[in-house]
Amino acid sequence: MISVVLVRSPKPRAVEELPLQLSDGATIAEALAMVGWSLGTDGSKDSTWTCGVWGRKAAPSTLLRDGDRVELYRDLRVDPKVARRERFVGQGSRNAGLFAQRRPNSKAGY
Repeated sequence: MISVVLVRSPKPRAVEELPLQLSDGATIAEALAMVGWSLGTDGSKDSTWTCGVWGRKAAPSTLLRDGDRVELYRDLRVDPKVARRERFVGQGSRNAGLFAQRRPNSKAGY
């Protein structure tokens, strides 16, 4: 028998974590089927899940080892780089950056 932990975040700021005992030679797909989770859509949104083990992408047919942490990832709605650019445009260049909060009459960068 091996011990694994299944983790997913169905919505922002919510995490579900389930410890699970499996037989040797079990795959990610078997572990998900055992608890009733699927890699298809979750019903609330039209998103699919991607699976990984300890932060590295893995196929559902991957064999699990004792102590593995199987994680399900939601698709990103917005590319993080695009979101950062849009926030910067909204803030303006004077209010963003490392040296935006300067003391009066000080040199640039201090």
